[in-house]
Amino acid sequence: MKRLLNTLYVTSEGAWVRKDGQNVVVEIDGAERGRAPIHLLGQIVCCAEAGVSAPLMGFCASQGVTVAFLDRAGRCLARVEGPQRGNVLLRRAQHAATLGDARLPVARAVVAAKAANQRGVVRRVLRDHAASMTEEARNALDGAERRLGDVARLALECPGIEALRGHEGDGAAAYFGVFGHMIRHEGFGFAGRSRRPPRDPVNAVLSFLYALLALDCRAACEIHGLDPQMGFLHADRPGRMSLALDLMEEFRAPIADRVCLSLFNRRQLRPGDFLHEETGAVLLSDDGRATVITAWQERKRETLRHVWFDETVPIGLMPQLQAQLLARHLRSEIDGYPPWFWR
Repeated sequence: MKRLLNTLYVTSEGAWVRKDGQNVVVEIDGAERGRAPIHLLGQIVCCAEAGVSAPLMGFCASQGVTVAFLDRAGRCLARVEGPQRGNVLLRRAQHAATLGDARLPVARAVVAAKAANQRGVVRRVLRDHAASMTEEARNALDGAERRLGDVARLALECPGIEALRGHEGDGAAAYFGVFGHMIRHEGFGFAGRSRRPPRDPVNAVLSFLYALLALDCRAACEIHGLDPQMGFLHADRPGRMSLALDLMEEFRAPIADRVCLSLFNRRQLRPGDFLHEETGAVLLSDDGRATVITAWQERKRETLRHVWFDETVPIGLMPQLQAQLLARHLRSEIDGYPPWFWR
């Protein structure tokens, strides 16, 4: 159980959440593990297979406290809430903030954080493994690290959305141009990012991890009352979860990419974990997918300190916290959107 400001996150398997007077009580195996007064909460998010009593759900609805349920993949299964009390106002504010140049402040923050976090991954590899690299690899990584630092700085001053997308593209080219140097498993190579379909095992793992991350970010948007289709950086397109894609940019490198690198560098994945189709597509086998999901869940359970909230939380809750901050910014509760910089 983790309470972060006005949200109670229930993350323990088999937990039971019930009402006791004016309090929300969390029990595990019949033992009370925590409680919180209802007036301190804005919502309850069950991130695991937790049960919630009917009296509590009714009480939360009457008090304006939302109860949300996520499945194991991070998808939002359901929300229990009372009469709407401002959600439409939040979405109207989101709509206004995503039009024209009004979208720039949030989009700049997203791109700057993405580039800075990609730079952090490159710097971590240089710190830990530079001595065992070839001179060519070290020089390439040094150059990418400098370029990503430039992209982060330029993004914060960018005058327009198209130029900002250009800077994001430059950063991605620099980052994935050296991604192969960060893989130390001689059995797997990486010649560049390929998406639809992935053309090699590394791209297959990246695409799968990005899909898992996108689910987490979409759920985070829905839980905090945001429209996941109405984005700031990504263009609106039918069927595209533009805001979820915006939100996940900050987390691609420090969460998904680091899981991918660890899986290959620790030799947790083997050639037999991949299926090669006649079309040239490379996909994960059932065993390979299970290995990736296990590593993904382990990574999400690791903890980091969130600077803005000044709390140590599981990495898997970071998209929830950033969606919460974005909603607070759109409601004018905070002056700007503070992106997440990995440290």
